[in-house]
Amino acid sequence: MSPSSQPGAPTGRRRRTSGEAQERAEHRAGSTAARASTRDRRDSRWDEHRRARRAALVDAAVVAVGRHGAGVGMDEIAAVAGTSKTVVYRHFADRSDLHVAVCTRVAEQLVPTLRAAMGSSDQPRDMLGAAIEAYLAFLEADPELYRFVVHGPPGPSDADDPITGLSDLVGDQAAAILAPAVERAGRDPVAAAPWGHAVVGLVRAAADWWLRAGRPMPRRDLAAHLTELAWAGLSGVVTPEPRPTPEAKEDL
Repeated sequence: MSPSSQPGAPTGRRRRTSGEAQERAEHRAGSTAARASTRDRRDSRWDEHRRARRAALVDAAVVAVGRHGAGVGMDEIAAVAGTSKTVVYRHFADRSDLHVAVCTRVAEQLVPTLRAAMGSSDQPRDMLGAAIEAYLAFLEADPELYRFVVHGPPGPSDADDPITGLSDLVGDQAAAILAPAVERAGRDPVAAAPWGHAVVGLVRAAADWWLRAGRPMPRRDLAAHLTELAWAGLSGVVTPEPRPTPEAKEDL
């Protein structure tokens, strides 16, 4: 019998201890985690690149609307972006998808403006007038962009339309401002919701007419007229009803 075959003789291949096996397992796990981390970083960089590219294309769309009007085509948008229409469609499913992205951009700019206007006073009438003036000033600054946003192609669903969402948001905020005044007047504050949204609809409809008609009056005059009309209705529901005098009670 050769020495290597004798019982207890070393075999030339050393058995791994449990500690070594654990170390190798940890090394493999670490390598796997490192590869996953590298993939995650690559994915993160790609996502960041896509977001930046989409934002740049939205910028180009806004510029193209300013140059060519609300009926701007995808070829014109691509030309402003310095790329091809094919590249634009790599980042947006269709024209509606790009329209929604532009609407979102406009909403992100307009909402803070309206909030600041509404917060400029603690008097309901002044809040209303400031918000109407801010809205009209925003659309007057870029009427073609306003037309593009409001009258663009229909999206996949109204729920995804940021302009509908913007109107709802502004209406909700108007209702939130009205509710305490309505309650102080001794009326049901639930009514503040339809009243707030009604004011938003009134202003949007009048703004659309104003642009279509070629702005037949100065913006400030239109804002004053709309504020007067809206407040004529709202003041009747946010002003406390006069309490009967003792003499009046006796007459009853």
